[in-house]
Amino acid sequence: MQQNPVADALVLITGAARGMGELYARRSVAAGARAVALWDIDEDAVTALAADLSRSGVDVRGYRVDVSRREQIVAGLAEVREDLGAPDVVINNAGIVRGAPFWEHDPERDIEATMRINTLAAMWLTREVLPDMIADTSRPKRVLNIASAAGTLANPNMSVYAASKWAMIGWGESVRLELAAHGHRHIGVTTFCPSYVSTGMFEGARGPLLTPIMTPRTATAAAWNGMLRGTPMVLRPWTVKLSMALRGILPTAVWDFVADRVFRVYSSMDEFTGRG
Repeated sequence: MQQNPVADALVLITGAARGMGELYARRSVAAGARAVALWDIDEDAVTALAADLSRSGVDVRGYRVDVSRREQIVAGLAEVREDLGAPDVVINNAGIVRGAPFWEHDPERDIEATMRINTLAAMWLTREVLPDMIADTSRPKRVLNIASAAGTLANPNMSVYAASKWAMIGWGESVRLELAAHGHRHIGVTTFCPSYVSTGMFEGARGPLLTPIMTPRTATAAAWNGMLRGTPMVLRPWTVKLSMALRGILPTAVWDFVADRVFRVYSSMDEFTGRG
């Protein structure tokens, strides 16, 4: 029987104070994790959640870490190692979105911040934990990257967000292949690509045709189960795969018409407001 990668493991979750991050934390506790390290920029919220989850008897600790800063990731991981040990499971969940035409993005506040939080943070953190994961072959290890369907198809009014998720997908898949090629098959890398999820992050966005906006519980369950199995990519709902297939076989002009006029993908962000 395959060993449960979460049971008796140390799980580290970024963007853990609320939304899907909180749900991954609760799943980790319920799955029998030895300890859970919660990272978030909101110190009060992450401390309160850690205190709540610690009532279960699991050692849950909250840390204020701004993952857009590599030096904070390095320092935060050193603190986790001192307190709890080396992580066995890392969930790269932290993310932000800016919905506007590209030319309206502020270079630092929008473009640089999005790439740092959505992409570089996952790379920096995973680079720091992989040597320990590679060295310890006594149990399965996992890296779960929360990407987006926006990383599989272009969409107006989310160019920088889409770019950050395209980069995460390409990077995550490449790391997965590198680990397998070098014999480190005890480490599973899973990339989760959901369409819109009702966390408030995409408030105002409309789901395309046949693509309902998912609840956080539905989305986290799909990502979690894929991570446990070591599934390389998890795409939800099924229309994400359909769109990828159609985009791959149709001429660009035809796909643009289908995406815009039939599936209404290109207008899904027209009424986006985001989290207040």
